[in-house]
Amino acid sequence: MIICRTPFRVSFFGGGTDYSAWFQQNGGAVISTTINRYCYLTVRYLPPFFEHKSRIVWGTVETVESNDHIKHPVVRTALQLMDMHEGVEIHYDGDLPARTGLGSSSSFTVGILHALHAMKGRMIGKEELAKMAIHLEQEQLKENVGVQDQIAAAYGGFNRIDIRPSGEFSVTPLAVRPSRLSELQDRLVLFYTGISRIASEVAGEQIRSIPDRKREMLAIREMVDEAASILNGNGPLSDFGRLLHEGWMLKRSLADRVSSDFIDDIYNKARQAGAVGGKLLGAGGGGFILFYIEPEQRQAVTAALDKFLQVPIAFENSGSQIIFYNPDPYNTGYIEDHFTKILS
Repeated sequence: MIICRTPFRVSFFGGGTDYSAWFQQNGGAVISTTINRYCYLTVRYLPPFFEHKSRIVWGTVETVESNDHIKHPVVRTALQLMDMHEGVEIHYDGDLPARTGLGSSSSFTVGILHALHAMKGRMIGKEELAKMAIHLEQEQLKENVGVQDQIAAAYGGFNRIDIRPSGEFSVTPLAVRPSRLSELQDRLVLFYTGISRIASEVAGEQIRSIPDRKREMLAIREMVDEAASILNGNGPLSDFGRLLHEGWMLKRSLADRVSSDFIDDIYNKARQAGAVGGKLLGAGGGGFILFYIEPEQRQAVTAALDKFLQVPIAFENSGSQIIFYNPDPYNTGYIEDHFTKILS
């Protein structure tokens, strides 16, 4: 049995420049962090003592006679990519709801690929893991996704990710003083809007608008450099919050589906109560909304948003990890061969 733990992420700046429609011409950059909220995948070979060959437990329970009949597109495609024909049992558990802007889809993709490699007795590196997840989502499933989520989930940490036009990337941990990073963490507050959405659908509209939004996209890209300077400097940390506000105003102008009257109302209430800035996480449309709030204003903001669930978070540095590794030598192939020999 293998258990893989893969973190969700919070993206601060540069979102959208990681779409191939942009970075293939201009390059891209993002600043993001993974958080201590995770996707867990438990994977094992399923012995051939059942009517079904494989069992997949996610939002539903699938029992199938062939792995090609698995409905979950990522699981089915991952098994095909890994050339795995044995019966498997896969359980998914998440600390937070899916489709809510925290990169959960890519965390799932990274996690299942990591776990399947471990089942085969291979510890895959972070770069290869991220690239394989990008390939599965973009090339195999043809989803409207960028590349930052897969990279963040595989590597973990508070990083700047630079993407070259070729698609190659570099991951650089931001050299921020621990005390300053701790202050930032204490000022970030995450709220759940109660809305889930399919990010690929929202992102499709943004991607189509990229050719007509070059000025806005360049400004979003420049904010990555500005944010890094703020974090590495000695100026007021509230500048980070103000930059979040500027970034959100730019992002919501990219496509109609990024925000809504409901989201705008939440955002405006928080700002009126004292939040310096914030943003809706992910492609937009719903999910989690993040605010930068100074300590003296926190009570007022949380009171203004008391209808919404507040989720405590902390930064994490591990990335995707195999947290339990007990490979089963009695996998399906072994058992079938053994029983064949006995019966013959």
